[in-house]
Amino acid sequence: MNIAIVGCGFVADYYLSTLAAYPELKLIGVTDRDPDRATKFAVFHGVPRFGSLEEVLNDSRVQLVLNLTNPRSHYEVTRASLEAGKHVYSEKPLAMQLDEAKALVELAESKGLHLSSAPCSLLGETAQTLWKALRERQVGTVRLVYAEMDDGMVFRMPYRQWKSASGVPWPATDEFEVGCTFEHAGYYLTWLPAFFGPAATVTAFSACLVPDKQTDEPLREEAPDFSVACIRFASGVVARLTCSIIAPHDHSLRIVGDEGILSTHDCWYYRSPVRIQRFYTIRRRTFKSPWKTRYPLVGEKKKRYRYRGSQQMDFARGVAELAASIRENRPSRLSRRYSLHTNELVIAIHQARDTGAPYKVTTTFDPIEPLL
Repeated sequence: MNIAIVGCGFVADYYLSTLAAYPELKLIGVTDRDPDRATKFAVFHGVPRFGSLEEVLNDSRVQLVLNLTNPRSHYEVTRASLEAGKHVYSEKPLAMQLDEAKALVELAESKGLHLSSAPCSLLGETAQTLWKALRERQVGTVRLVYAEMDDGMVFRMPYRQWKSASGVPWPATDEFEVGCTFEHAGYYLTWLPAFFGPAATVTAFSACLVPDKQTDEPLREEAPDFSVACIRFASGVVARLTCSIIAPHDHSLRIVGDEGILSTHDCWYYRSPVRIQRFYTIRRRTFKSPWKTRYPLVGEKKKRYRYRGSQQMDFARGVAELAASIRENRPSRLSRRYSLHTNELVIAIHQARDTGAPYKVTTTFDPIEPLL
């Protein structure tokens, strides 16, 4: 599958770090709205460079566009790529407005093109292991999920020193203006609907608790730096998700069933151990076992990629899955409708600061097949 990268910013280096693990993906070239950044990126990685997005879209060799632009540009770049007949894998989110995300999905469907969105951690060993344990009813009927996506006070960290492998600074202004919900809630919101089916309602609260993020230039928007949501799935399971750049770092997940708790420490680590803590009853009182047993991770142990920073994720795995679905003429596990559904959940939580009311979900998706 011939691919082209549009957007050579901070996250692009993460994709290049793992792209080599998928020889079926051939990188035809890269481009960026900043010519100097595109040139530096291309030289650093030793890959060809396109002069513009138009060159990418007019190149008949390019089959799939990897959209790694700023979230505000996702809709425009993806729409242009689809109109040019290219399949698209987009960084999160598909779009920042629901009507735009729906329009992209409808456009892709009308043209018979594949469209998928990051994050792809659902394809990781930890998520697939949790899913397997749930199918085996290891903790009985699931009632409640606690998912945490807190990253600590990022604005007080030395983020001005953070650079990608090719030397691109961490885009602090963009990150703070887009907000923590758009940036990070998707890491669990791509897991939970796969495990428990479509979401039915979202009751959320979001706020900008620290308007002044101490950036070098004033922020144009006060995006939420804290959000919390209760999501009721059509299956009856309820999940509480927190997301912030205020609370101490916590990426843990706890799935509470009638017979015990499934948990993992960090969804950013594709091989984060999965543990089971059983319940037991004595004299009509239920207790939680003091011991946790490890549940074997599924899949073969693959190379663990190291990054400059806390992320140890196989970013290119989602691109490879999309390419495989095209090659095998099947729906992608991170399908158009699934990506739209998770995008809607993120938008509902992000916008809760303005709405302040329960949100009824409007989208759905076909069931997803596990990897193993």
